[in-house]
Amino acid sequence: MSNMENSFDDISCLSPQNLGSSSPSKKQSKENTITINCVTFPHPDTMPEQQLLKPTEWSYCDYFWADKKDPQGNGTVAGFELLLQKQLKGKQMQKEMSEFIRERIKIEEDYAKNLAKLSQNSLASQEEGSLGEAWAQVKKSLADEAEVHLKFSAKLHSEVEKPLMNFRENFKKDMKKCDHHIADLRKQLASRYASVEKARKALTERQRDLEMKTQQLEIKLSNKTEEDIKKARRKSTQAGDDLMRCVDLYNQAQSKWFEEMVTTTLELERLEVERVEMIRQHLCQYTQLRHETDMFNQSSSPWINCFEKWTRPKTGSCGSESTRRAAYALWTWRSAPFWDPGFSVTRSLACMGRWGL
Repeated sequence: MSNMENSFDDISCLSPQNLGSSSPSKKQSKENTITINCVTFPHPDTMPEQQLLKPTEWSYCDYFWADKKDPQGNGTVAGFELLLQKQLKGKQMQKEMSEFIRERIKIEEDYAKNLAKLSQNSLASQEEGSLGEAWAQVKKSLADEAEVHLKFSAKLHSEVEKPLMNFRENFKKDMKKCDHHIADLRKQLASRYASVEKARKALTERQRDLEMKTQQLEIKLSNKTEEDIKKARRKSTQAGDDLMRCVDLYNQAQSKWFEEMVTTTLELERLEVERVEMIRQHLCQYTQLRHETDMFNQSSSPWINCFEKWTRPKTGSCGSESTRRAAYALWTWRSAPFWDPGFSVTRSLACMGRWGL
């Protein structure tokens, strides 16, 4: 694992078979392992091609093991902390999506309210005949459309906004518990590592003292040197035993941290996949509801046919010949494209004469 302090993307060389086997002694640390923030990893030169836990897919459990330098300070950020921040950010994004849908609902409700109010307006209510009927249909269609939009807003609330808001209500609290648990394991690991370093220094001092007394015995500088050597040897042996005990406790702590990291990162991965799928389903539901509303609006406009019946006059019941001609001219002129510069009322009248009206 190269440049581990500066990148979360490098593949970790940490694996279950390496945890109990590597003692963090100074020589071995230099040759076979690398220690970053009290966590011991196999050295990249000794294991350049570490097998991934899930080699067929991109998984959290094979990454985010090392710590990264904090760009905003002199400290470091744990890889697990980065995953946790993504989860909490995802929860916040989900909340903001819910608020967005709530604003959409408010717009629909206001629109429906205004349509319903307009449908009750009395303007042009005294119009008579077929035109009066068509005008009444226009106003009724507004009321129908208002009802459609109210139903749409209600469904948005129950089927989209509310599920988004209530999804994993205790998610943040659960993530904090998970964070505290992993952080406690890291603190324990750091404490055990400090104990190993302290025991190593004590052993070094005891060995140095034993070596010095052995040299004094050889040149016979003191009559008590032999007794001092026995005492120094006992202390050195005890220091060695203390170091081995500390190393064993350190390896146990690191093994526990490794197991919890794998389990927890896989759980975080599962939660993220589940969150994305949930949002996808509700966005599809929003699209479906919107489509249904549009289709209903298109099918609830019978007054258009009423307009078509009214706008083409019935020449057989229009009175005199001149009245029928004027009515047909008016209908022809109204039906012409406004962008046709060659069309005029005069042209319509010419057509009437040609058709015998």
